[in-house]
Amino acid sequence: MTDTTNHNDFSFVRTEMAQDQPAPVNTHGPIAWLRANLFNSVGNTILTLISLYVIWIAASGIWSFTVTHAIWEGTEGADCRVEGAGACWPYIQNRLLFFIYGFYPAELYWRPNLAMGIGALLLFLLATPRIPGKLIVGCLFLFVYPFVTFLLIHGGYFTGLEEVPTELWGGLMLTLIVAVTGIVASFPIGVVLALGRRSRMPLVRSVCVVFIELWRGVPLITVLFMASVMLPLFLPEGTNFDKLMRALVGVTLFTAAYTAEVVRGGLQAIPKGQSEAAAALGLNYVQANAFIILPQALKLVIPGIVNNSISLFKDTTLVSIVGLVDLLGAVKAGTTTSTWSAPTIPVTGYLFAAAVFWVFTFAMSRYSQYMERRLDTGHRN
Repeated sequence: MTDTTNHNDFSFVRTEMAQDQPAPVNTHGPIAWLRANLFNSVGNTILTLISLYVIWIAASGIWSFTVTHAIWEGTEGADCRVEGAGACWPYIQNRLLFFIYGFYPAELYWRPNLAMGIGALLLFLLATPRIPGKLIVGCLFLFVYPFVTFLLIHGGYFTGLEEVPTELWGGLMLTLIVAVTGIVASFPIGVVLALGRRSRMPLVRSVCVVFIELWRGVPLITVLFMASVMLPLFLPEGTNFDKLMRALVGVTLFTAAYTAEVVRGGLQAIPKGQSEAAAALGLNYVQANAFIILPQALKLVIPGIVNNSISLFKDTTLVSIVGLVDLLGAVKAGTTTSTWSAPTIPVTGYLFAAAVFWVFTFAMSRYSQYMERRLDTGHRN
C-alpha cells in the first residue's frame, strides 16, 4: 500500500508586512549616480578626472588666499605687506561702512538703515505666500515706498531732517537704489511697450518699435553718458537735475526696452484661442490682457525677467563713469588711500565686491526658480 499521509500538514501565514529593504548599491544612491552620470564611459571618466583636478587647483588656491595665508588682524596696510600674504581682511573691516554707505554722514546712518529695513519688510511680505493683503502691500511698495525712501535718505523739504545731497550717496546703498529703481520702474514701461508693439494701430506700433530698437542698439555706458549730458537740454533753463536722477532715468529706459522684448515673447507664446475666449466672454482689450493674457504670459517669462534684473544689478557698476560711487567704485576708491596700501589689498576688495554681487544675484535666481515651481499649474502625468 502507498502511504498517502501528508506529512506537511502545517501552514504559515504572515501576519505583518515585511520590512522594505534598500535597493542594491549599484542601482541606487550616490554611487549609482556617479556611475550613471560621471563615470559611464571612458571619455566621461577622463573628463571628470580632469575637471576634478582643475576644481581642486582653483579651490585650493582660493582657500589658501582667503584663509590659510590671509591676514586677519591689523590697523593699516603695512600689516599686510608680508611676503606670501593672502587676503587683507582688516582692510575690509576698516572700510566696511564706506563700502555700504559711501560718503554718507556716519551720524545719519540710521536713515538709510530704516529705509532699507522698510523695503526688506515689504519685499518679505510680497515674496511670502499665503500672506493676506498682497495688493495693499504691493501698492505701498510701488507707489509709497520710493517717496518715503527718498525723503528719509535725502532729507530736507518738509521732513525736518538734515539734507544730504545725492553726491554723498554711495556704496552698496547706491547700488541697491539704482538696481531696485531700474527694475521696478522699467517693468510697467516694458509691459506697455510690449503691448504697443503688438498693437494693430500702425502709429502706436511704430513708436514702440523705434523706442525698443533704439535703446537696445545702444550700450548702457553710452546711455549713461547721454543721460548725464543730453537730458538737461530737454528741461527748462535753470532746472537743476542731479547726476543720480539722470542715471536712474537712463537705466530705467534702457532696461524697459529689454523687458519689453521679454514680455513680447511671452505674449506670442499664448495661443490665440485665449484672446478669442476672452472676447466671447465679453471682455474688452484691457480686461482681457489684465485678467487672462498677461498673467499667463508673465508666468512664462519669469526666467527672462529675472535674467534682465540680474544683468541690471551687475551693470549698476557703470554708474561710476558719471561720477557716482557705487559698491565697486567705493572699493576702487578705498584702494587708493595711502593708509591702506599693499599688493593684496585691491584683490581683496574686488573679491569682497564679487562676493556681495554673487549673494544678491544668487538669491534672485533661487527665488525665481521657486516662483516657477509655485506657478507651474500645468498638468503632470
